Amino acid sequence: MQIQSKNPTNRIFAAVRKNWWKILAVVLLVYTITAGLLFPVPRLIIVNETIRALYFHVPMWFGMVALFLASSYHSIKYLRKAESITDTWAVACAHVGMIFGLLGIATGMIWANYTWGSPWHGDPKQNGAAIALLVYMAYFVLRGSIDNEEQKARLSAVYNIFAFAAMIPLIFIIPRLTSSMHPGSGGNPGFNMYDLSGNMRVVFYPAVLGWILLGFWIASLRVRINAINHRLFHD
Repeated sequence: MQIQSKNPTNRIFAAVRKNWWKILAVVLLVYTITAGLLFPVPRLIIVNETIRALYFHVPMWFGMVALFLASSYHSIKYLRKAESITDTWAVACAHVGMIFGLLGIATGMIWANYTWGSPWHGDPKQNGAAIALLVYMAYFVLRGSIDNEEQKARLSAVYNIFAFAAMIPLIFIIPRLTSSMHPGSGGNPGFNMYDLSGNMRVVFYPAVLGWILLGFWIASLRVRINAINHRLFHD
């Protein structure tokens, strides 16, 4: 009979191997917050020190898109093979993606208040982001209006795919075709083309990865909580 090792060092290494991406998320976010507040940034007219919001505002949107993409992926998996776990993952990713989207709008409004003079300027990208989040809010309304679990999962999976398809033009295409004050939209060059210095890149890219990992970490916790609730109240 094989005796299981009780060496605490082996347990630590096993935990690290299993949760390395969570550790990486914490390290990256601690680095992002510290470096984002302390590292030098370009002195640009009007923007000035508020450019540090780039480390939080833009990565929130990257995280939102990644989570909504994962949510629609699990919805497609559910339509191909109806398993409750895929529906649970779709809902969890959509929930966290919505939170990231709201935080993205909030941080953008704070930034816009300093650079554009008002929190909401009616910019096409602001309006498109707001409409996209409203489309996803309807996803949760749809789920709350159906009692049958199987029907709820199937109908919401179809709608979830539609919501992601609608989000892409609202955020990434239409603002580029219209007059917009956002960098990278309406003919305006993006930050990476003219003023994202090397000092900012070493913070911005880790920030994007860190916030995305945090989003999936939170989503995984929601999936685990859902599984615990199911065992407590349905078994």
